[in-house]
Amino acid sequence: MSYSHLLVAVAVSPESHQLLHKAVALARPSQARISLITLTTDPEIYNHFAAPMLENLREVIYEETQMFLAELIRQTDYPIAHTFMPSGELSTQVLHLCKTHQIDLVVCGNHNHSVMSRALCSAKTLVGTSQVDVLLVSLNAE
Repeated sequence: MSYSHLLVAVAVSPESHQLLHKAVALARPSQARISLITLTTDPEIYNHFAAPMLENLREVIYEETQMFLAELIRQTDYPIAHTFMPSGELSTQVLHLCKTHQIDLVVCGNHNHSVMSRALCSAKTLVGTSQVDVLLVSLNAE
């Protein structure tokens, strides 16, 4: 089965290179498009009492995420169609993007080993709510 548009859920972490490499290997034979999604963290979640500093923190987080994505794309030998940096719940954002951008495969990583982290894993929710195929890639240390 070949796919035409893959959405790769990356995080600002070294494992994202491994995940994108896997997606490129899947996309290349059929020249499928690849788009990236990463959630930006809303600093208000962390501290409601630092209101004057939140706007600066929000900008810093956004800029760091943009720089990470730019470097990730630069190191990839495959064109990236779109990058998305929403905030909120991953499964909700992915569901919306799949509908609006004709995405037919979502690729995400999993490196949860403990029972608690498996129970809270966002990939579990994503698999349960997705209306397209989801590839869950193990990101164990190599």
